[in-house]
Amino acid sequence: MEQGGYIYILTNKNHTVLYTGVTSNLGNRLYEHRTGFYKDSFTSRYNVTKLVYYEEFLSIEEAIHREKQIKAGSRQKKLDLINRLNPDWKDLSGSFE
Repeated sequence: MEQGGYIYILTNKNHTVLYTGVTSNLGNRLYEHRTGFYKDSFTSRYNVTKLVYYEEFLSIEEAIHREKQIKAGSRQKKLDLINRLNPDWKDLSGSFE
């Protein structure tokens, strides 16, 4: 049985830091980011907790492939993705809580 997946982009309060990740359970992963579950992680050090972009996939393999595409792109390409679907940079995590 195949498991779905998500790619997501988080930012900090001032939108100066971007983090791209992949997970099979976005709600749980957001909780881990917000609570600093991994104390020494990049997102904990830079307080990156605001979900500004995500995509859902039928398989985790597709999500991993897409994450690699996004990470290979420039910061500007990430900004363009966010601005196209979430121009106000609202926190989208509400539907996963």
